[in-house]
Amino acid sequence: MISAEQNDFMTQVGAGTPAGTLLRRYWQPVALSEELKGPRPLKPVQLMGQHFVLFRDESGRLGLLDRDCPHRGADLAYGRLEDGGLRCAFHGWLFDATGQCRETPAEPVGSKLCTRIRQGAYPVVEKSGVIFAYLGEGEPPAFPEFDCFVAPDSHTFAFKGLWECNWLQALEVGMDPAHASFLHRFYEDEDTAESYGKQFRGASADSDLAITKVLREYDRPDIHVQAAPFGMRLTTLRKLTEAQTHVRVTNVVFPQAFVIPMSTEMTISQWHVPVDDHRCYWYAIFTSFTKPVDKQQMRAQRLETIELPDYISRKNKRNEYGYSAEEQATKTYTGMGMDINVHDQWACESMGSIQDRTREHLGTTDKGIVAYRRLLVQAIEAAQAGAPVPVRPDAAQASALTGPPSIDGVASVDAVDGYCEQADRARRLNCDWASARLKD
Repeated sequence: MISAEQNDFMTQVGAGTPAGTLLRRYWQPVALSEELKGPRPLKPVQLMGQHFVLFRDESGRLGLLDRDCPHRGADLAYGRLEDGGLRCAFHGWLFDATGQCRETPAEPVGSKLCTRIRQGAYPVVEKSGVIFAYLGEGEPPAFPEFDCFVAPDSHTFAFKGLWECNWLQALEVGMDPAHASFLHRFYEDEDTAESYGKQFRGASADSDLAITKVLREYDRPDIHVQAAPFGMRLTTLRKLTEAQTHVRVTNVVFPQAFVIPMSTEMTISQWHVPVDDHRCYWYAIFTSFTKPVDKQQMRAQRLETIELPDYISRKNKRNEYGYSAEEQATKTYTGMGMDINVHDQWACESMGSIQDRTREHLGTTDKGIVAYRRLLVQAIEAAQAGAPVPVRPDAAQASALTGPPSIDGVASVDAVDGYCEQADRARRLNCDWASARLKD
């Protein structure tokens, strides 16, 4: 059992909170690159309860500033992008991407006031269609050389969606491999050749066996949790016959990301990022190991259930997630359509905006959640004590963090232990960008 105090310790993310202090020690997705397209590349954003303005200046440089002008507190989200920075519409004070005030035009000629004014500014980096920000003290960690960060732009696609719940329960759903056999159960198997861009709809690697059939008919998985240099690895085994076992390997990248298999050709790297204590965005980078990603198709598929400009799910608690009793009886386990993101969203939001973990009763299949919480608490305590926290690599360490291998396939019983690495290597050898890195 977890106490209310322990629950707050893990879930609250505002400035100065224990978990908030830890998460600020890592790069956090703050927007999609596509959100800064158009004639005015500026966007107000909220991250871990703080308010910022994100912009791209005339030279293409990204900036992330505190949203309130340091002069009189006016909203910089309505500022003017000009003269190499962001100019407040109240009195014309100009700030560059580093937060340095460049002009205070209403002041007397010769005034040096601007040299003494700095706005809160934060490092930002653009990676594979996602803009990351670092809000913590000191130098940020290096980015690991994961596939999603090193694949060419043609082979990645990024998207996001808003959930109205705390970041931790959204993250924990991915550490629970057993739920997929129920929450994502489909009563009929579609043509796996039509599964492009859809999770849990294709065939498992090294077989023509539909993943939907595996999840539906083999619902008592054997789950193994291992520590890894990037966090944790979960290996889920489902015994199909005396000769064959279904193997699914997913990775938890500390503190709040996953690298998981989507299909035989794609992986998903996904972050659950707090807007505040009660809402979070999922950010996903899809990485292809075969042909370039059909970004138009991937985007169109997701816009069927996600509404712009705030990337809000069209199916949500206000319309009962599209629930249909008839569908639940005949087509899907939930009755909430065919998009598994909606299923996960319902499960997490239905717990309340912050799950009351004092009432939960964990089982054997929750071992990944238990292991992660232990790691999280230890890291929060280390951050509070000023001690080193896990998975903050320097440049040399980051180059050694590659992959990580993530696979969904069928192995012979005697080859289960090495199956993930072997299947991953075979996939890389047939991929132009990945094979070049493998040889290096």
